[in-house]
Amino acid sequence: MKYCLSLLLCCGMLESVRAQSYERDEIATSGGTLAITFLGHASLMIEYAGKVIHVDPYGDVADYSRLPKADLVLVTHDHFDHLDVTALNRGLKDGTVVIGNRAVAARVRGAIAMTNGEVRTEMGLKIEAVPAYNVVHMAAPGRPFHPKGQGNGYVVGFGDKRVYIAGDTENIPEMKVLKNIDVAFLPMNLPYTMTPEMVADAARAFKPKILYPYHFGDTDTRNLVQLLESEPGIEVRIRRMP
Repeated sequence: MKYCLSLLLCCGMLESVRAQSYERDEIATSGGTLAITFLGHASLMIEYAGKVIHVDPYGDVADYSRLPKADLVLVTHDHFDHLDVTALNRGLKDGTVVIGNRAVAARVRGAIAMTNGEVRTEMGLKIEAVPAYNVVHMAAPGRPFHPKGQGNGYVVGFGDKRVYIAGDTENIPEMKVLKNIDVAFLPMNLPYTMTPEMVADAARAFKPKILYPYHFGDTDTRNLVQLLESEPGIEVRIRRMP
């Protein structure tokens, strides 16, 4: 009876995901299929090897009480549209591991703080925390909206594939020297992340095989497609991630 109930609950959650009409891509890896559901804004749901990973849960784009519960949550920083504590809590279950920066760990009980440059392994996944910050776009003169050393991007290994989730950042030097990135999520929304030109500049430097602009608000994604249409080896995929 317990097995049947669990199966029904799981099927119900999957039907809920379908009912909410989210786009979903599947990418083959040496460890099995990597399934990415594009919830919106900076929020992703990733399924791999029987595990569910939520990235930057945000209740404005998804009802997390109706989504599969997370085994792992990655939070890039503590701004309200990336760390929505109510949404995050609705997606937790016993044993969920939450990883964020120091500010996230201060607000989420039991969360693990990772700092820029730190590497750890959770649930068999190698997770690298990389810098995410502003250089050009400022909250006030001399005061970056995303200061250096605070926010994280993450590079996560899924079998033979490396996935880069940039968080809120610009085309910073640390991004441009990343190596062997198979899938990249780069934010493209002013005033505090990147223009299409900045995203294209970064992509030409580290050459992800698949590039998803995300967190792009009202930015016209066609501009990025045009900027990179003659760039060999980079496939730009546009999904609903405003």
